[in-house]
Amino acid sequence: MRKRLLASGSAAVPLALTLLAVVPAHAQYQLPPAPLQAIVDAPRAPGLSLSPRRDLLTMVATPALPSIVEVAQPELKLAGLRLNPRTYSPSRFSFGTDLSLLDIATQQESRISGLPKPLRLADSAWSPDQRHLAFTHVNLADKGSGPQVELWVVDIATRAARRLSAQPLSYVSGAGFSWLPDGSGLLVQLKPAALGKAPPLTAIPSGPSTQDSDPSGGARQLRTYPDLLKNETDARLFEHYASVQLALIDLAGKTRLVGKPDLFIGARLAPAGKFILTQALKRPFSFIVPASDFARRIDVRDLAGTPLHLVVDRPLEEGLPPGNDAVSAGVRDVSWRVDAPATLVWAEAQDGGDPARPAPDGVRDIVYMQAAPFNAAPAVLARLSSRYSGVQWGRGDLALLTEAWYKTRAIQTWRINPDQPGSAPVSLFAYSAEDRYDHPGQPVTQPDSAGLQRLLIGADNSILLDGAGASSEGDRPFLDRFNLLTGHKERLFQSAPPYYENPMAVLSADGSVLLTTRESPLERPNYFIRDLRKGADAQLTPLTRFPHPTPQLKDVQKEQIRYQRADGVDLTATLMLPPHYDAKRDGPLPLLMWAYPQEFKSASAASQTTGSPYRFNAVSYWGPAAFLAMGYAVLDNPSMPIVGAGDAEPNDTYLPQLVANAEAAVNEVVRRGVADRHRIAVGGHSYGAFMTGNLLAHTRLFKAGIARSGAYNRTLTPFGFQAEERPFWKAQAVYQAMSPFNNADKIKDALLMIHGEQDNNSGTFPIQSERMFQALKGLGGTARLVMLPNESHAYRARESIMHMLYETNNWLEKYVKNARAP
Repeated sequence: MRKRLLASGSAAVPLALTLLAVVPAHAQYQLPPAPLQAIVDAPRAPGLSLSPRRDLLTMVATPALPSIVEVAQPELKLAGLRLNPRTYSPSRFSFGTDLSLLDIATQQESRISGLPKPLRLADSAWSPDQRHLAFTHVNLADKGSGPQVELWVVDIATRAARRLSAQPLSYVSGAGFSWLPDGSGLLVQLKPAALGKAPPLTAIPSGPSTQDSDPSGGARQLRTYPDLLKNETDARLFEHYASVQLALIDLAGKTRLVGKPDLFIGARLAPAGKFILTQALKRPFSFIVPASDFARRIDVRDLAGTPLHLVVDRPLEEGLPPGNDAVSAGVRDVSWRVDAPATLVWAEAQDGGDPARPAPDGVRDIVYMQAAPFNAAPAVLARLSSRYSGVQWGRGDLALLTEAWYKTRAIQTWRINPDQPGSAPVSLFAYSAEDRYDHPGQPVTQPDSAGLQRLLIGADNSILLDGAGASSEGDRPFLDRFNLLTGHKERLFQSAPPYYENPMAVLSADGSVLLTTRESPLERPNYFIRDLRKGADAQLTPLTRFPHPTPQLKDVQKEQIRYQRADGVDLTATLMLPPHYDAKRDGPLPLLMWAYPQEFKSASAASQTTGSPYRFNAVSYWGPAAFLAMGYAVLDNPSMPIVGAGDAEPNDTYLPQLVANAEAAVNEVVRRGVADRHRIAVGGHSYGAFMTGNLLAHTRLFKAGIARSGAYNRTLTPFGFQAEERPFWKAQAVYQAMSPFNNADKIKDALLMIHGEQDNNSGTFPIQSERMFQALKGLGGTARLVMLPNESHAYRARESIMHMLYETNNWLEKYVKNARAP
């Protein structure tokens, strides 16, 4: 404990206040035992991306975890964004370190010449004609202009890379570039030539920061966003780094500026390549919401940057009406119709965006479209009884439109005729978002000649549906052919034991040739070509042969188990045991349970089986399975459903249901003889950490808790959290009862809290863990708080991950593995 120093002559500080002080002790990063280190440093599989013609794959080497030196680089936190001030781009700490091409037909990998060294690949994209691959490289070694994001292209025919432009990119979101529909060049976001240096930071304020509320706007739900603007200095900095010069760059590197610089956060070319749909932020900014809610102009421009049509001049939006089905009033979700040269599509709420207001004539949203030159009245594409969720475009007479209503979890998909917007829509699918068993699957799309995703439609007006195949036996991914006219469905493929095989892409128009990943408990996922036209024994051709990343743990045992809650709700979990463990020979083990609660509107949906017993026994440093290497049993992802059927709200009975879930899980592992009742720990990340705090406060089922990046006082998230849409003032008893902070005096077992000092998640500010630890320390509880420097909601640096495992292992060893029976 650090001693508190008092100035000479000052009054004595009461002992209670001294105990309450959160006293940080700055220690060195520590390494966990060697078996855990080996998991952190296990080789990673490369990232793959399929070419438009579906005959090549890019393979981007995935590097080891970045060091704290990388993660601790300068970072600006402005308007809800995190930016690298040196490169004028979003902060990121992991980059591709190599790039190659894999030929699907021959399974041969080819190298790319001319790549920058060392390669720091951020984003990549195929040209629509597949003649080139563009990628951004973060160059930290440029001695002249300093660190910058550069645009490079690979000539696919020659397998050679070259820098396309010396001008640095500048963008605050997205990739900063996109291909022209004909593949002749790219639309890019450049750093304006006359931008100058960033406004200087000053420690001397010019005055106070002020904010005002507008009572005429009515009740608004305002989430607790991080990284907001705090003052005018921040606002000027944001304007500087968000300033973008749009430009067109051809494949020879010739650059043509598109209009003047502005605060562009989006620019999309029309499918025919003649217009650009732009979004540009404008003042007034806000100190209470992120840039996504700032005022903006959405315009259609020509390729010279001249505004031709104002789509909407959207005002600053500081909060939405209460409810998870609330949306912006006025024009929203503006996009291009993919199967037309230049047609805008957007939605407008008819209830002012407020789900509590009656829907005029039963219509919540109207979807409009308007074709160039944008001077005719918009046509009504659809009138919806719930919220517009998007369109999957096919051809002039066929598209699929989806609407949803979160309150009931209802989803509806319609077949529409975009060329005849007055024609009646046809209902295709109606299901619940939480009913995995009855999910029809997602329509398969492929890039068209302009590189835009469109439905893959057969000659008989059939589409393909790709789904998880959830069932009482676990997930078994499938591919179906579905006739849009007759409703007939034919199963083309379904994963079968003892493998878990998942279609990643369709390589033929009829769905007979697939790119899949295939895995089993002992075999890591690898890519295969499955040709359904061939006999069963000849269908599979391996594309990759990635080795087992942790061969020392290849013999871990895994079982998907089913058990019941006391009220009859069926629950699922994945039970993992160390290699060569034998319950009869070795007896019960210390066990780590790791979970994340989920809200449901029906007990039947909550009872559905999740996961698959045939998936690879992956052992990652991030989840609980790493502790198999230390001799623990692991219960991963045990169901923690919180059910509120009908008009009931799930969280009204959160605590009794949570406790019942945990009791059922503990009873099951004890019944199986794999765990001692007095040597069980519980843990989780984010909402799982919140769960952990509650379980320690309201049960004595666990000897210890591991809570990472959690929230413990729900009054600090007063406008809702997770699926809870009621504000604190309408559900005070629920917020108070659910807050572990309010019950810290009941926590009698050991709680380890780990949190990133720079957590950017809206509900888990670091103060949540700091205040929870302060309460436990002041109350005489057993707790430890570990704040990881420079880390966000998820931890990134190798040193941080190693230290996280070090702390967790020490905690489990002390309070669980060596715990004595009462």
